[in-house]
Amino acid sequence: MTIETLIELARKILDILLVWALFYFILKSLRKNVKMIMLFKGILIIVITKILADVLDLVTIGYLIDYVIEWAPLALIVIFQPEIRDALEQLGRAQLLGRHKTLSLTELEKSIGEIVSAADYMRKMHIGALIVIERENSLASYVEKAQKIYADISGPLLSSIFFTNNPLHDGGVIIRGDKIICAGAVFPTSDSMAISKRLGTRHRAALGIAERTDCIALVVSEETSRISIAMNGELIYNLSLDEVRIRLLEALAPSHKILDSAKEGGVNE
Repeated sequence: MTIETLIELARKILDILLVWALFYFILKSLRKNVKMIMLFKGILIIVITKILADVLDLVTIGYLIDYVIEWAPLALIVIFQPEIRDALEQLGRAQLLGRHKTLSLTELEKSIGEIVSAADYMRKMHIGALIVIERENSLASYVEKAQKIYADISGPLLSSIFFTNNPLHDGGVIIRGDKIICAGAVFPTSDSMAISKRLGTRHRAALGIAERTDCIALVVSEETSRISIAMNGELIYNLSLDEVRIRLLEALAPSHKILDSAKEGGVNE
């Protein structure tokens, strides 16, 4: 095998990998963005209609579809400009190499315990709260516009931030690793029609940031004292404290850590 053949083979492999990465990113964005799903469905309908028109020789509809296809790229850029911008921002926020401190299972359980403790206190006191936990997608653009804190996660601190008379209580808190990075963060609200009209701005903001990134957003309702979690573009409403703890642990702890911990517990017994 010559060098030229190896170079050509490497070029083809690189080409395939880039196409795969592009499709992976598009599908990942579709899974979390309601508007992108609607856009994808619309394009799919147009493509299917075009195929049927060609197969069945439907002249009129075929002409109309050709006209739509001709002007569709420009129309999509204009109509879906915010969604395209969000997708590009998400690509820029994606972390190719993890920069978070790797927490042990014990450290993670301690942090989750403080968050759950704060949520329990706030629901009893009818204090509204929005706590966003960063994962792989960076939330730096939201941190920049918020009040920096960088403190250890603490139940009393979280509760005091969202106390009604605190100037920062209307915004959200961002947690990175085992630190509270900032407070008073403002997030985009979701336009999803699936969310109940009874839910307020906090729930829509939680779902909005969960649609755009892979973060976990925990909401305590000021009116109903119910706790909800938004993640993977979905809002899970009215959870118990145990359900909140389990969902946070499952989402934040790699499965091998949980398995290793279980094995160690079995050995110690």
